[in-house]
Amino acid sequence: MATRWSIARSRIPGNRAARGLRGRGPNRCGYDRRVDVEDYRRTSQQVWETMAPGWERWRAQLADALTPVRERLIRELAPQPGETVLELGAGTGETGFEAAAMLGAGGRLVSTDFSRDMVEVARRRGGELGLGNVDYRVIDAERIELNTGSVDGVLCQSTYMLVADPAAALSETRRVLRPGGRLALSVWGAPERNPWASIGAMILVERGHMPPPEPEAPGVFSMASADRTRTLLERAGFSSVRTAEVPVRFGFRDLDDYEQWVIDVAGPIAMVVRGLPEDERELLRARLREAFVPFAADGGHELPGVALCAVAS
Repeated sequence: MATRWSIARSRIPGNRAARGLRGRGPNRCGYDRRVDVEDYRRTSQQVWETMAPGWERWRAQLADALTPVRERLIRELAPQPGETVLELGAGTGETGFEAAAMLGAGGRLVSTDFSRDMVEVARRRGGELGLGNVDYRVIDAERIELNTGSVDGVLCQSTYMLVADPAAALSETRRVLRPGGRLALSVWGAPERNPWASIGAMILVERGHMPPPEPEAPGVFSMASADRTRTLLERAGFSSVRTAEVPVRFGFRDLDDYEQWVIDVAGPIAMVVRGLPEDERELLRARLREAFVPFAADGGHELPGVALCAVAS
């Protein structure tokens, strides 16, 4: 998957999950965590079904911006002919499709997402590429419906930090890997190093349209710490873990281009922006115009970012 935002940090009508996932300790604030987590999962799925058409429209731009991350993950995973590779949170499928080309006719890519509509986006893209060694499935990363020890490698780009329980998702990943199997994943680094995502979100928080981030609640930056990511992997049963930072750049023609991109692909943030009255939209544009000045480049804007990549076995 390319880049996703979490519902736990946005105000979506009827989103009890955003409130219930705060302060993740058992029974805090009197919430029944089981109910709240399920609510989060349902709402998140609905949001990403809504976003699928936008991801298809912006597929080429997302693929271009995330090329350094994709190349790093594929290099670290090093798929071999005849192997089976699982991609979790595949989105439009670009990362897994590069692996599929290396697996050959005797290998298999299992391209998955928990959004049925997103799986169909990937299926269409795979058809355009003429890939015949790909299975497309709707799979929740926290409950992977595959046999134990059934895959040689797992790819996961920008998804673990958004699931309700990343520890469960990583444990499931370890379960389905064969002995010696490897996982290559990416999450996003600190907010201040990712203005493409943080600038607009901070303005929305300041204006009261989103609550401030809750530590370790699902969200774009919830696994920004290399130490936390390493700890989650080790507790899931991975004994060898390496991490590295990978820089990226998101290019936009102008502010209107960026605003449309956010509305089309930014998940719960998109839902918030879509629901703003016009006067608030104008204020947001004005604040963004000021914030984007340092990122002017070649008649448009280039916003930098840093992904945290990890390989584990």
